[in-house]
Amino acid sequence: LERSRRTGVVFPLQKLARYLAPGADTARFRLFQPGLAALQRAEALFRSGRDHAIDYVSSAVRMDHAPPPALPEVCFIGRSNVGKSSLIRALFSLSPEVEVRVSKTPGHTKKMNFFKVGKYFTLVDMPGYGYRAPRDFVEMVEAYLQERHNLKRTFLLVDGVVGLQKTDHIAVEMLEEFGIPYVMVLTKIDRASRGLLLKNVLEIQEFVKEKTQGCFPQLFLVSSLEFSGVHLLRCFVAHVTGNLPTVEAS
Repeated sequence: LERSRRTGVVFPLQKLARYLAPGADTARFRLFQPGLAALQRAEALFRSGRDHAIDYVSSAVRMDHAPPPALPEVCFIGRSNVGKSSLIRALFSLSPEVEVRVSKTPGHTKKMNFFKVGKYFTLVDMPGYGYRAPRDFVEMVEAYLQERHNLKRTFLLVDGVVGLQKTDHIAVEMLEEFGIPYVMVLTKIDRASRGLLLKNVLEIQEFVKEKTQGCFPQLFLVSSLEFSGVHLLRCFVAHVTGNLPTVEAS
C-alpha cells in the first residue's frame, strides 16, 4: 500500500489524530510505533508453518484444567458481544486452519480457550462479562488473573461505538486491584463515525490518564472487518511476550 493508506490501516489512531485541534497533545497516540521490519517479524509469528504450529490447545473452566504455564501468555477479555472472538480470528487470519468460533449470539464463549503460537506464546480467549456471562465468570477470571504467573498483558476490549460502560469500569477496577498490566483495545471502529470515535478515544484516554495505574497509555483501535489496527496489535502482542525485544521507530 502507498504510505498514506498504509498508515490508516496499520495506525488508525494516528490517522484519527489528524482531526484534533492544532497544538493538541498527541504523544499518547504514538507511544508504540514499530517500523515495517518489526511489523513483518510479528506477522511471521502469526503465520503457521512446518516448524511453527499455531493450534487451539484446550478449554478450561477452572485453573486446574488450564494447560501448564510454560510460555509467555496474553489474554483477551471484554463485554459479551464486544467482538472478542472476531478480533482473535482476525489476529489468526494468516493461519486459517486455526478454529476460533465466532457466534452472533452474545456470551458464546463460556470457557477459557487457549491457543498456542508455536514455541513463542499462548493467547487466551476469556468468557465475556456482562450480558449472558457464565455463572462462574468472576471466580474463573479472578483465579486466572491472580494465579497465572506467566501472564504478560491483559487486553481489555471496549466497544468503539458505545465507549466505556459500567461493566467495563468493574473490569478496570478488578485489573487495578490485582495489579495486572493491561491495555485497552477499541473494537468495531468501522461502525463508528469519525466524530463519535474521536469523542470516545479522547474520553477513554483521559480516563486512563486520571483513573488508572496499570493501563498502557496508548489505546489500540481495531476493526476485525476491515483489519485496521490488526497488524499493530499483532506487533504489540509479539513485543509484550518478549518475542520482539527491539521495536524500531518508523
